[in-house]
Amino acid sequence: SQVKIAEFTRTPEDFLKKYDELKSKNTRHLDSLVYLLSKLTEDKETLHYLQQNAKERAELAANTATSSSTNFSIPSSTSKMSLQELEELRKQLGTVTANSSAQQPLELTRKILRDKQNKKNSGQPIPVFPSWVYERPALVGDFLIGTSLSTDTTVPIGTLPLASQESVIVEDLLYVLIGVDGRYITAQALVGRQSRAFSLDPNLDLSIKELVTRILPVAASYSAVTRFIEEKSSFEYGQVNHALAAAMRTLIKEYMILITQLEHLQRQGLLSLQKLWFYIQPTMRTLEILASLATSVDKGECMGGSTLSLLHDKTFNYTGDSQAQELCLYLTKAASVPYFEILEKWIYRGIINDPYSEFMVEEHELQKEKIQEDYNDKYWDQRYTVVQQQIPSFLQKMADKILSTGKYLNVVRECGRDVTCPVAKEVIYTLKERAYVEQIEKAYNYASKVLLDFLMEEKELVAHLRSIKHYFLMDQGDFFVHFMDLTEEELKKPVDDIITTRLEALLELALRMSTANTDPFKDDLKIDLMPHDLITQLLRVLAIETKQEKAIISADPTELTLSGLEAFSFDYIVKWPLSLIINRKALTRYQMLFRHMFYCKHVERQLCNVWISNKTAKQFSLHSAKWFAGAFTLRQRMLNFVQNIQYYMMFEVMEPTWHILEKNLKLASNIDDVLSHHTSFLDNCLKDCMLTNPELLKIFSKLMSVCVMFTNCMQRFTQSMKLDREMERLTLEHGTMLGPPTDQERAEEAAKKKLTNKLLAEHADNLHLTSGFEATINKFDSNFSTHLLDLLDKLSVYSTNDCEHSMLNIIYRLDFNGFYTERLEHMSAERSQKAPPLLPRL
Repeated sequence: SQVKIAEFTRTPEDFLKKYDELKSKNTRHLDSLVYLLSKLTEDKETLHYLQQNAKERAELAANTATSSSTNFSIPSSTSKMSLQELEELRKQLGTVTANSSAQQPLELTRKILRDKQNKKNSGQPIPVFPSWVYERPALVGDFLIGTSLSTDTTVPIGTLPLASQESVIVEDLLYVLIGVDGRYITAQALVGRQSRAFSLDPNLDLSIKELVTRILPVAASYSAVTRFIEEKSSFEYGQVNHALAAAMRTLIKEYMILITQLEHLQRQGLLSLQKLWFYIQPTMRTLEILASLATSVDKGECMGGSTLSLLHDKTFNYTGDSQAQELCLYLTKAASVPYFEILEKWIYRGIINDPYSEFMVEEHELQKEKIQEDYNDKYWDQRYTVVQQQIPSFLQKMADKILSTGKYLNVVRECGRDVTCPVAKEVIYTLKERAYVEQIEKAYNYASKVLLDFLMEEKELVAHLRSIKHYFLMDQGDFFVHFMDLTEEELKKPVDDIITTRLEALLELALRMSTANTDPFKDDLKIDLMPHDLITQLLRVLAIETKQEKAIISADPTELTLSGLEAFSFDYIVKWPLSLIINRKALTRYQMLFRHMFYCKHVERQLCNVWISNKTAKQFSLHSAKWFAGAFTLRQRMLNFVQNIQYYMMFEVMEPTWHILEKNLKLASNIDDVLSHHTSFLDNCLKDCMLTNPELLKIFSKLMSVCVMFTNCMQRFTQSMKLDREMERLTLEHGTMLGPPTDQERAEEAAKKKLTNKLLAEHADNLHLTSGFEATINKFDSNFSTHLLDLLDKLSVYSTNDCEHSMLNIIYRLDFNGFYTERLEHMSAERSQKAPPLLPRL
């Protein structure tokens, strides 16, 4: 890919140079990016857009440059530049480039790192070296530029004989190799991140100069390593860099011992320049590798896991060079010790002790109590997160398990139980990744078992879920009959007029009077009056991250006054750590299912009340019974619809899905499996109960509205006739104050009743004629049939197209005798005629 881009670009050398620079910094995903760029070179349209954008930006930059003043003038293009002017311009441009590319002062870097680390560890600020450590350059074992420590007058080396020149240069080299300027060899000032360069006396003999030039890279490498050790020993750079610097310091001590031995030979007159070159050979390769590692860590600004990744990759890259690989292995082992100490404490005890933000797992301050309050709170996902750049490359595959292991143990610890893994062993760096995998797997299995047993046995998770199912999924029939009988009048009021404490008292009474009294967790059930009706709530949830989200959220929630029935819901008190599973998100889903079924149950009760109140219609005349028959038929169809929908949701959706959940919970091996199974259970229930499809939901809502309006109409009609009141007023069954009724009084009562029934029957007929009752019933019938057919049609479409075969059960239940089949087939035929014809296959 890089070859393809290099061929495409105008400056291939610059591109390849930049690629090598980024590769040396161990930049992540570099090859993926290069591959993407190579594909972009083949896309003409994208290239055209990028070229146009680059042109516009260049014009904008040019305009900005012309408006700002510069510190140096460029001669006009019309006149030719002299060599002197060209040289001066080159120097000025070089100075500007050097200043712009110079790295920021180390003091500023340390301050940025210190502020970042103190922000994360507000309670325990990191220690700081005293200022004199950085203000005294003589304490650093590197060259001091601009200060001459020697007061001896330097004899021009060109005047000395060759043997004397060699002797003097050997002495100078021994100084230079430990970071001190010689008389004839001096170090130059550093520019940016460049390696150290040296100046040699120009009068030095060429043969000696050639050999000295070969030895000087050792001094340059020593200088780079010494600077790295001093810089990374500061607290701000983290424990991994501290350990790496300490390991390098140990090797530098060995190097200093070698130089001391060479100096001893030189004082005895036994060290020539050739011998020095011979003795320095093994050390040259070692210092070269150390300097390369130091430069790569410095360029990549590596800390913690990223430093270990770089060292691990370097170790593998030296596979063919056993000496270099052994050296890198030694450094990586030393540098990984503090990182593995943090890792061991995390996977064996669930504790993070990471003051310098080096570990792959980062802790965020979140309150676990909020998981019961906020719908979008993601405590389990956000309390501890993986920092990708801090994952060592040799632990990349196990990162998720490392995160989960510590999280599991941490949950148990936060419940007041101390946990320590019984299979804990020291983790030591090795090139064989299998060793890490086995240890982390053992720790993960232990942590999974500990937390799962803790939740299942000690905290009784399944019992709590079963308790929630009793109330939210309405499988305690007698409790709901008691509760709805007690609260029906209260819930008919507007939500603002409802006294919550009264509802709480009635709930308590219903719980004590029913089989729910045996539930040990019944006291966790509470009343909740929601600010929106179910449809609005569901549409808001379904509209998240869609185009309609703003419109739905900005809609005025106070357009309609909610009744208690529309706003009513249960809530459930869940304590830590069960709130990880039964969190606010899960409880909201339970509430949606409950409100859906609760309203269906309410509509069913209203239809049954209509049936009871209409029993008195049997005494009406034959003429009245004819137009009452249409209303009774419609009532029965509505009741059949509501009861079958309820049966489908409770016995064909929730019960089978619940049994699957119970089975999966018994087989779950960790808490993430439990979370996944529980979420899947709720999602399947919502989907199969038509609560995740806005189109089906709106049709169902219209059907329920038609049913409610029909019951209200029938109740008003029944009340207008005042049958019960008139009959009670004329009843003499219990006699008068003078005693029991006589035969004459009974005969008079029977005559009055007969007359009253006749008058009321006529009144009913007149009311029917004047108010257009039959037309109203026909309209209800038409609306109900239209919406029901629409629902059945949509269900058949979704069950076919989306393979939602469970929804076919609703069609079979509602169309059990084929009453709607013919009309559905007709609608399907019309739809197929409107569909575009399929192209014939070849």
